[in-house]
Amino acid sequence: MQENRCPIAVLISGSGSNLQAIIDHTQDNRIQGDICCVISNKADAYGLERAEMANIPTHVVPHNDYTTRENFDRELIKILHVYKAKLIVLAGFMRILSKVFIDKYQDRIVNIHPSLLPKYPGLDTHKRAIEAGENEHGCSVHFVTTDLDDGPIIIQAKISVKSTDNPEQLAKRVLEKEHIIYPLAVKWFCENKLVVKDKNIYFKNNLLDQPILLTKEYEQELQ
Repeated sequence: MQENRCPIAVLISGSGSNLQAIIDHTQDNRIQGDICCVISNKADAYGLERAEMANIPTHVVPHNDYTTRENFDRELIKILHVYKAKLIVLAGFMRILSKVFIDKYQDRIVNIHPSLLPKYPGLDTHKRAIEAGENEHGCSVHFVTTDLDDGPIIIQAKISVKSTDNPEQLAKRVLEKEHIIYPLAVKWFCENKLVVKDKNIYFKNNLLDQPILLTKEYEQELQ
């Protein structure tokens, strides 16, 4: 870990494609931070292999080994403490975190969700958007609170919904946008451009009264 770079911990449960996007951007210094560890609650998560190929320490903490959600979260906290993690990134981490964890890392946990929040929290977002006849869909990066998919929203990316779209096609196009806006949000946090005060987000010292919408100008920050 280089001095003056933000220690980032990433929690996963699956393939880790958003993890890979963040790895790529930290390794070429487009993000002024380093992934200090990757933790998975599933031993067969492919994201663990991605981390190992990038020489990032990995840990497996099976949630079924713990009798309560809080005890599982306390084990995560023990690991994160060792690495002095400043930012906690949830990248397909399929566990609801308890108040114990969220209080410990308040305003330092971010998540990405495949919908334009507050629409469609929870699962099956692409199917639900199609069934509702939405003309646009997308993804959101938000700070995590104790309410599911309900924390302050940092940035969103929108795509058009085609009349021929099925959930798999829509998911693929949304994922492409996820791989842009998640590294962007992490980049801004590491540069101290994102701060939460009283449940409000300040971006570059200005109150963010609505989510940032991805534009080509913002995309250029990652190039």
